[in-house]
Order: sequence, then C-alpha cells, then structure tokens
Amino acid sequence: MADAARANLLDFDRDGMRDFFAGLGEKPWRADQVMKWIYHRLENNFEAMTDLGKSLREKLPEVALVAPPRALLDKASSDGTRKWLLGMDAGNAVETVYIPEPTRGTLCVSSQIGCGLNCTFCSTGTQGFNRNLAASEIIGQVWHAAKQLGNVTHQQRRITNVVMMGMGEPLLNFDNVVKAMSLMRDDLGFGLASKRVTLSTAGVVPMIDKLGEVADVSLAVSLHAPNDELRTQLVPLNKRWGIAELLDACARYAARKPRATITFEYTLMKGVNDTPALAKQLVKLMRRLPGKVNLIPFNPFPGTQYERSDETVIRDFQTVLLNAGVQTMVRRTRGGDIDAACGQLKGKVADRTRRHADFQRRVEAARASEVQADAA
Repeated sequence: MADAARANLLDFDRDGMRDFFAGLGEKPWRADQVMKWIYHRLENNFEAMTDLGKSLREKLPEVALVAPPRALLDKASSDGTRKWLLGMDAGNAVETVYIPEPTRGTLCVSSQIGCGLNCTFCSTGTQGFNRNLAASEIIGQVWHAAKQLGNVTHQQRRITNVVMMGMGEPLLNFDNVVKAMSLMRDDLGFGLASKRVTLSTAGVVPMIDKLGEVADVSLAVSLHAPNDELRTQLVPLNKRWGIAELLDACARYAARKPRATITFEYTLMKGVNDTPALAKQLVKLMRRLPGKVNLIPFNPFPGTQYERSDETVIRDFQTVLLNAGVQTMVRRTRGGDIDAACGQLKGKVADRTRRHADFQRRVEAARASEVQADAA
C-alpha cells in the first residue's frame, strides 16, 4: 500500500492512538503497547514488536507506518552541539539542534517550515514561509534525535529537555504543536516533566491564553526590547499585540500555571537594544511580571544588518538587571561553527511569501553600495 494511504502513527497522541486501534477492532491496551515500542524502544518496524500477536503484526504494515522525517544532513559542532537537517516535502527541510550540557541535554525543535513573522534579527525569518509542520513532523524530530543519540526512555535519557524554539512560531501551528508536546510529556511517549518542555512565542496573545487552557508547559517570550517603538522595529508582531497586552497574557498564564516558568528572551544587538537606559526600562517591566530574563548575544548570519554586542556591554546590561533583583542569565552561544546557534536556523524553505527573494535583493543592493563607496 502507498505511504499516503497509510496512517503515520506519529500523528496520534494517546487518545488518537487508541481510537485508531479501536477502528481496527483491537483493545486500547494494544495501542499502549505500540506506543511503548515507538517512544520507549524507538522501534518503527512492526515485525520487531514481538509482544503483539502475529495477526496484528501482519495487519499493521497494511494500514499504518511509523515515519519520522529523514535526515539530509547531520553536523556536529566542536562544542558537542549536533544539528540535523530533516527533509519534509517538495524540497523543504527544517533544522533540529541538540545541545548537550553536564546535567541535561536540550533538543531545539521546529514547528513550521520557515516563519511568517519576519523578525528582523532572525535568519529563519529571512527564509520566508511555506507551511505548518504536522504533529508527526514535530514529534518525529524528537524521535529521530533520540534514535541517533541512543536515548532510551527511563534508562539512558540523553534528551532531558525539549524547547519549541526552532524554525517557526509554535502558537501559529497550535493544534499540531500541542499534540506533539503531549507526546513529549506522556508516560507512554517520551515521559518528560512538564517543566522540561518549553514553548517559545513572539507574542501571539490569544493563543497564549488558549495554551494556558489546554497545556501545562513552560513559556518563553521573545521580548528583545522594553518599549513598543523599538520592539515593533525588531518584532513586527508587536504592532498587533503590544508589550502591555503581552505581559497581561503572561500574567494570566502564570495565574493558571503557578508551577510553570516564564522566561523573557532578549537578544542583545550592538547599538540597538543594549544600552543601560534600556536595561532600566526592562527592570520596570519585570516589576510588573516577575520572571527570568535570558540575555542572548546576537548570532550573526549572512546579510544581517546587526552585530553582536561587546562582551563588556552584555555584562553591564546584566548587572543593571541583577542589581535590581531580576533573575538574569546570559545564554552561552553553542553550535556557532555549524550555524546552530539561536537565530541562525535556516533549513530549506520553498518560500510562498517571496520574502527570501526580497531579502537577497536588499543584501545585493547593500553590497553594491559598499563596492561603489570603496571605489570612490
């Protein structure tokens, strides 16, 4: 049977899997068995699922498959970071990054092919947008990474944290992202604690509220500026929902999820958003809604107009926040030598928005101006 006619079991959460097996005339516990094979033992060959009856093992390949995305590229950084380029359809691909640390291993997962938000400092945004990823394509990134890393659930867990911080805006692919995060947290799935799954958003306010109703995960907010004028330049979505509305939504989320962590991400760019005065403005915002601030040194990419702030400037910015009692960390850049650092993920995007072509034209025009200036 052609793959298109078979169900990809990675698309089903626990309820969906049980419904699928009920449709085959099987008991719910058969679905649970198969989930354990898929997510605990990382098995995608039905014939190897030896505690299933022979008739079921023969039936399943006719109606179903377990098909994670295929790897087009596997790159390792000198610091241990690992990046996979995972193929989708029609020449599209997304990037997934694993960041090992002494006490944990974090996997950065994509939710869309490209991104429609066009944040000016993000490499992904310059690639334009193609489509949302299916639930199977999201959880499939975790499955592929776990398989490659030798992750064995509850025994040798290499992946301890998952962050929805890869390509795309997760809240604009809400249903598929929520289903995938459910599988990350389900005991029959990857069994991660809720606090170890983090969704990062640029501030889609209504969907933050909806997320608070249906999921229990940590929240990261891409803030990057402490006032609306500057944030709108960096994050165009701010035109729709300004900082005050965004912080109100975060407060509502915190009220619903008192154990959840809210982190505010702030990418520091030289001469743009890194002054002591802006640090003081950020302190005032944090007094409205206590949360952690994660300072991210800007990671350059070809054609960008921005530069990374100097190390002393980054530390001075952090000191202003710390002296005011704001919990503040500086994120150490990882995977820069393989373009796997924050803001550098690109993948391959069959751009439906023509934004990538526009970006390339601007880059070429800037280069031409530089050549003319040098000649003069």
